[in-house]
Amino acid sequence: MSIVKKNKLKNLLTVWLDKTIATAHMLLEQGVSAQLAKKYVESGWMAPIGHGAYKKLGDDLVWQSGVNALQAQLKIPVHVGGLSALSFNGVTHYLRLGKEPLFLFVPLTVYLPKWFIEYDWGRPIVVVRTSYLPQDVGIKAYQEQNIEIKYATVERALLELLYLAPKQVDILECYQIVEGLQNMRPSMLQTLLEECSSVKVKRLFLFMADKAQLPVMKHLNLKKIDLGKGNRSIVRHGKFDSKYKLVLPDELVKNE
Repeated sequence: MSIVKKNKLKNLLTVWLDKTIATAHMLLEQGVSAQLAKKYVESGWMAPIGHGAYKKLGDDLVWQSGVNALQAQLKIPVHVGGLSALSFNGVTHYLRLGKEPLFLFVPLTVYLPKWFIEYDWGRPIVVVRTSYLPQDVGIKAYQEQNIEIKYATVERALLELLYLAPKQVDILECYQIVEGLQNMRPSMLQTLLEECSSVKVKRLFLFMADKAQLPVMKHLNLKKIDLGKGNRSIVRHGKFDSKYKLVLPDELVKNE
């Protein structure tokens, strides 16, 4: 290998740490062309994990590595959300059999690269494309060793969870999660609820928070939250809640 190539490899090592991913975009920023990347693969120093992304040979990757590459290197507006973010925030929920999906939220027009979607991260990947919440509100970063990922706060993750109910998440489980959220921040929830465009999500949250008598309800200004008009059916053949105009499972409404 020439001195120039060795120097480029040395520069690359300073920014590429163990168990992380180098995208073709990042390699180019470090002066490593596609042809040189091919040389590194042929030399046995790194291995492709799909078109446009590489790992160090022998590294066992975790899903955090992939999400970090999407966020930090490719600048894709994706974050860990919903049930996955609640779990990441330490909110307990039912123990599921098998491998629990990783829920990733992106704007409507965003598609994740093929190398990420097709790689085996050890758990199913569920990509949710939606723009019913503002892109940057209720997002925080967490760093473990050299891997940083962005994920939803408890308040945002809860609204994302309700967005997926009842088709992808059981609505009774959602309520049990809501019951345990006694310390949500009123200011964050107020902002999210005011800017949320999903009437279903807003009504579901308020119904559940009201039923669970969450402290945050005392601090929300409901007059500033647009709850739309008409009824909403969350389930078929359920029971009608007249306050929030929702058709819900009998188990949730029977004591109302």
